[in-house]
Amino acid sequence: MKFNRLFQLLLALILVINVSCSDDEYVMPSRGDYENGYFIANEGNFGTPTASVSFISKDLSVLENDIYKKNNNENLGDVLQTITFSDDRAFLLLNNSNKVQVVNRYNFKKTGEITAQLDNPRYMTISNGNLYVSNDKYNGAKYVNVYKLSDLSFVKKIPFASTSTAERVVEAGGTVFVQNATYSYGSTLTRINTSTNEIINTVSVPNGEIEKTISYNNNVYVIASGTSNSYIYEISPAGTITKTTTLTGIANARNLEIDGGKYYFTSSNKIYSMDMNATTAPSTPLINFVDGGQYFTLYGFSVKDGKIFASDVKNFTAPSEVTVYNTSGTVLKKFVTGIGSNAAYMN
Repeated sequence: MKFNRLFQLLLALILVINVSCSDDEYVMPSRGDYENGYFIANEGNFGTPTASVSFISKDLSVLENDIYKKNNNENLGDVLQTITFSDDRAFLLLNNSNKVQVVNRYNFKKTGEITAQLDNPRYMTISNGNLYVSNDKYNGAKYVNVYKLSDLSFVKKIPFASTSTAERVVEAGGTVFVQNATYSYGSTLTRINTSTNEIINTVSVPNGEIEKTISYNNNVYVIASGTSNSYIYEISPAGTITKTTTLTGIANARNLEIDGGKYYFTSSNKIYSMDMNATTAPSTPLINFVDGGQYFTLYGFSVKDGKIFASDVKNFTAPSEVTVYNTSGTVLKKFVTGIGSNAAYMN
């Protein structure tokens, strides 16, 4: 009996060793059809439930449109403004539906919904176990709502002055920054303490009107447009402007993205790129949609994982065309996506 027991133990040890030695051959099971690729947010036509999400595989070989409806047998809603992620969940903000739809980011099955206290929601960020959602009602209240990620319950409303705006909202170093600028008007950001959910102070940029605010490597970056020059500001979590890059000769710059240590931005249907450490603005665009008589209306613009996604949206009743470029400006592939494609997201 003891010999048999010893033999069983030796056999088990041999099996463990064999499994360990073949770990490099083990393939993790897929978490879902959308695990490895890019989501395209499609706004849809305002006033209709035509918002949707498209999926493009990482190798650009597969396109699947309207994946929310496919997996939930219902329409997503009205005006998909933005998407953000937390663990295995994706949060889809529907501006004109006044809701945030929550899905599993890998299979796109619905897991929850937020509707409490939403009135024209705009953008979202996540910090300290909470979801922060900006609300900016035209001729109405401006505020940021706080929701618990654990159960999606409403926590608090953080009001802003009626003369202000509450647009893009990002997180850096445990502090939330709210962009108080929209439609080329406004030059301030509001800082929120995520431990108390109270406003700390405001940060003003010295030149230009803020067009877009993003977070990258624990700092906030703002692109501000001017009539002759534009500006990129690096701002620390403490609210200090630590670097200013003047885009000399480039007016009305907007749509700032950062990828691979480079700035990417647009101006007048042109896409520019420059190293983040450069002190001189680029003299020529990376991609110029004006050249060659091209009829291209640049609407959505994202740079993810060494790929540039640019969407051509001529109207909001027909599908969009998304062109994917490499960072040298060479076309990799074109896709026909949903109505009003406005951004790409890595998954």
